[in-house]
Amino acid sequence: MARQTFWKGHLRLSLVTAAVSLTPAVSQSGKIRFHVLNRQTGNRVESRYVDSVTHKPVSDRNQVHGFPKEDGEFVLLDDEEIDAVALESTRIIDIETFVPAGSIDWIWYDRPHFLKPEDKIGAEAFGVIREAMKANGVVGIARLVLYKREHAVLLEPSGKGIILWTLHYAEEMREAVDTVERKSGIDKTLVADLGKRIRSKKADWTPSLVQDPIQKAIKRLLTKKTKDKPAASAKKTQGAAKTGGNVVNIMDALKKSLQAERK
Repeated sequence: MARQTFWKGHLRLSLVTAAVSLTPAVSQSGKIRFHVLNRQTGNRVESRYVDSVTHKPVSDRNQVHGFPKEDGEFVLLDDEEIDAVALESTRIIDIETFVPAGSIDWIWYDRPHFLKPEDKIGAEAFGVIREAMKANGVVGIARLVLYKREHAVLLEPSGKGIILWTLHYAEEMREAVDTVERKSGIDKTLVADLGKRIRSKKADWTPSLVQDPIQKAIKRLLTKKTKDKPAASAKKTQGAAKTGGNVVNIMDALKKSLQAERK
């Protein structure tokens, strides 16, 4: 399946500029998603914004961002006003500085994206920027508007491309919690014994090590339920809900499936 491009703009370093596009490296399309239904009718349930006082629905054109003030009132901002604050970084990734590769701790990393050139002309400039970072052992730091806010981003050469990571802001990070250890320190014998255990479990990295067992269990459960019982119409669902005899709680069934798997 072709990767969906969700951002296009330019990558710039000094006088070198390349037209580029950005694609999220992580996809949620493979996950099973459920709809929320009305048990009595079998119809889907819709969510909408309502006024907290009048309880009436609020149309899209009347929805604005509000920042609370000390007096209980709000400062109102439209999407256009928020976007205008960081106008240039909406379409240009301007590499501002470089730091040694591997010097940023993993806890600062947020979302990964694939950055690639958009045309043959940009591909050469893109390659020059990538190879210059590789040769000097550095990664680039820039700013970019994504997901309706400006982010600090990290650009890391990877193969023939560049991985762009959004980074957490310093204001978002909590201070590290110190671990409590005895004054005598760490038992070196236990460390050595545990080291043997670790080496016996050591293996080469493969994506199969991080597959989601819950998703697999849900797929098996859905397959079984589909084979055991044909899909019911809304009327049949309504009748089952009234009698209470044929309604199955999918979370209870999932728990039983997982318990059986553990045994």
